[in-house]
Order: sequence, then structure tokens, then C-alpha cells
Amino acid sequence: MEDPKIKEAREVMNILQEIATMLNTNLDRETLSLCVSLCENGVNPEALAAMIKELKRESAAQEVSISLEQFVSRF
Repeated sequence: MEDPKIKEAREVMNILQEIATMLNTNLDRETLSLCVSLCENGVNPEALAAMIKELKRESAAQEVSISLEQFVSRF
């Protein structure tokens, strides 16, 4: 029989994953779990959200830059 605390934690993560999917966050289950742990350990959720948004922006910009470099290198 599964420990009730483990079952409850799994249910909470399932709900968080559903919410993240509905909000189109593109955060996987592992990342969500890390975010929850950080918040439980005192990290400001708004600051964490801002950091995630910034990292996503930087990642997208880098992908565009790499794609542009690949396109230009063909000529």
C-alpha cells in the first residue's frame, strides 16, 4: 500500500502539471518539482517566475541567433 503522504504529493504534482500545461508554461514535471522545492525552501515565487521567463527569453534569442548563423553560413 502506498504511503498517504507520497500519494498526496503525487496528486499535487499531477495538478500542478495540469495547470502548467493549461498555462502553456512548457515546464516539465522535473522542473515543476524543482520550482516547488525552491519555493518550499524560501525562494520568492515571483522572483523565480521572473528568472524562468528571462532564461526562456535568452534561450529563444540564442536559438534564433544559431538558426540565423546556420542560414547565413549556407551562402
